Amino acid sequence: MFNEQSFEVFEVAGLEERMAAIRQEIQPTFQQLNESFQQLLEPLVNEKLFIHIAQHRRRTTYPPENTWSALSRQKRGYKMEPHFQLGIGGEYVFMWLACINQPKNEREIAQLLLENQAVFEDLSPNFVLSGDHTKSTVEKLSPETLQKLLIRFRDVKKGEFQIGRIIPKGDPLWKNPEAAQDFMSATYEKLAPIYQLANQANLLSVEN
Repeated sequence: MFNEQSFEVFEVAGLEERMAAIRQEIQPTFQQLNESFQQLLEPLVNEKLFIHIAQHRRRTTYPPENTWSALSRQKRGYKMEPHFQLGIGGEYVFMWLACINQPKNEREIAQLLLENQAVFEDLSPNFVLSGDHTKSTVEKLSPETLQKLLIRFRDVKKGEFQIGRIIPKGDPLWKNPEAAQDFMSATYEKLAPIYQLANQANLLSVEN
């Protein structure tokens, strides 16, 4: 489970040094947690899910400010479709249903979610939204913010849509690893119906 040392990784100077710390301190936790979430989610979404762990191979100078992993139904990649994401930066751990980097059928995904906003009504007030995966700021979930971000995701070429929860670095949950994992599992369980709806857009595009 993540701990104080996990967050301290992002204070390590230098690309090679920080990547070594990420591989040692964080990536084994990604693997362990994602194996657990994989078992939870596959029966819920009725699909085989594959684990992906970011390697940051394109970086040549600056160390990553955060790192992440993904569960996707695609074996060879994850960014082309909605996926479950687990990541950590210097300030918080994030659990997202993520639609980023201009996934295929993004307009159809956005429109389908706009037309079925009732699927979000079961989410608790501590769920948050993000329209840009490169920024650490998040917005509280509200009907107005949800609609605004979905419209932007649909109409703006580089628009993105992420919904989920975060656990800040100083949260008391980290003192109880079992409770922290339960919180993460519950987050993904709540996101599973939205994931299924979002991926229906790919089926609809094939049918049309």
